[in-house]
Amino acid sequence: MLPRSVDAVVIGSGPNGLVSAITLADAGWDVLVLEAADTFGGAVRSTEGGGWISDRFSSNYPLGVASPVLRALELEKFGLKWAHAPLPLVHLLDSDGAAAAIHPDPEDTAKSIGAEHPGDGDAWLRLYQQYVSIREPLLKALLTTWPPIGPGVKLARKLGSAGELLRFARFMAMPMHRMGQELFDGRQGPAIIAGNSLHADAPLSGAVSGTMGWLLAMLAQDVGFPVVAGGSSAFSGAMVRRAERAGALLVSGTPVTGLEVSAGRVTAVHTASGESVLVERAVVADTSAPVLYGELLPQVLIPGGLRRDLDDRFEWDYPTVKLNFRLNGPIPWLAPEARSAGVVHLGGTADELVHLSADLDTGRVPSQPFLLIGQTTKSDLTRSPDGTEAVWAYAHLPRGVADDASAEKLAGRMERAIERFAPGFGDLVIDRDLQRPSTLESGNAALGLGAVGGGTMQLHQQLIFRPTIGLGSARTFVEGLYLGSSAIHPGGGVHGACGHLAARTALRDASLLGPLTRKLPTATLRHLQR
Repeated sequence: MLPRSVDAVVIGSGPNGLVSAITLADAGWDVLVLEAADTFGGAVRSTEGGGWISDRFSSNYPLGVASPVLRALELEKFGLKWAHAPLPLVHLLDSDGAAAAIHPDPEDTAKSIGAEHPGDGDAWLRLYQQYVSIREPLLKALLTTWPPIGPGVKLARKLGSAGELLRFARFMAMPMHRMGQELFDGRQGPAIIAGNSLHADAPLSGAVSGTMGWLLAMLAQDVGFPVVAGGSSAFSGAMVRRAERAGALLVSGTPVTGLEVSAGRVTAVHTASGESVLVERAVVADTSAPVLYGELLPQVLIPGGLRRDLDDRFEWDYPTVKLNFRLNGPIPWLAPEARSAGVVHLGGTADELVHLSADLDTGRVPSQPFLLIGQTTKSDLTRSPDGTEAVWAYAHLPRGVADDASAEKLAGRMERAIERFAPGFGDLVIDRDLQRPSTLESGNAALGLGAVGGGTMQLHQQLIFRPTIGLGSARTFVEGLYLGSSAIHPGGGVHGACGHLAARTALRDASLLGPLTRKLPTATLRHLQR
């Protein structure tokens, strides 16, 4: 039996939804979280059986460690434990065993990256030192406020001059390919940036793709690529306990089927069981933009411009194909460093990855796919029985190609790619579980077409263009309704920022200053989306 009325309903219990619930409950609000699935966590979930633990969606969490939003929750007090492999990341350059590795010690990373060109090692150290010098205001600017005025001012001060600020802005706008050329002379450095860029979906020759690769590479050096001890559900479990401690009520197995709007304001949520909950202050939707605007809101209310933007311009990120392996021993990589890495990038040089990126953007399924591989037992020995290895690998299909047959074809190419870089891999496979784009979406409706980022991370769908033309904030054209998922700035990744921004916006709008903070932005948004 659901409560008849609450201050706020949060739809969805992914990390963003749970951050929203915690933030609102900490402020004294009566908060109800409604989760459609039988378990909480959204795309942060794992399964157990027979001594094996499998992360079903996300797995490695550098942003989870570094995010100021999640650090402030002190989840370690609620059972969260991070687990690290000896090496955070190895990028395989060719099947002869050449590789570049990020080590816990930056000096060791510099030796790996400078193996062919010693000057590249020095370049890596300079790059990392600059990151460390601006880390705090940069992460706060990216993850804690919108627009990021305060942290942005602090970042500018850290950079020291107007000239350095402009150079940094240019650096952040660069395509990955150009960034690699400017920073390094050899193959290793650009490959590290390129592989990390492909965690997102910006074309490697397109604007801001360098920023994505640079930031993840710096995080790998700074905090590693850890998993959660005991499986990713332990991460969600810690957040659930934190939310319950704050006073939030969480209910699973309860899909929300619709929202009621009266006089331009959200007033109630309706569930699949026929129950309705009155909403006094806010609804935060940790859902995809198409689900919120295409399924939950009355269609007669959707502004024409917003509907056209969603139908004609909204773009998902790449469909994902994920393989989960149970192996009776460690993968016999030809590159020694890969044998102790938590994450392995398999895909070749930066130039080769630019060609692969072009294949994805022109609708071709890559014949030699880029693989992101998680060797979870390397990080956490509880993931599999003694002497065995739990491993997952994922790759991408082109946009618009998400059918099961294409997923099967890509999965075969993925397995053959691992075999080339680790002869004998196939003999170790006890079993394998294929998650197609359709499987991912059926497991979590927010992963439309198997896309895990809430929408493309390219510049045309970032900032004030995310998820469509607007103000870049969590606000919607309906008062009291906030989009609090990776569909809004800053986008994909387990960092909690989207949920934090949605909750903070809701709190401001419900404060004594609410008439000032919400009326003009809401009116402006309605004007832009009409």
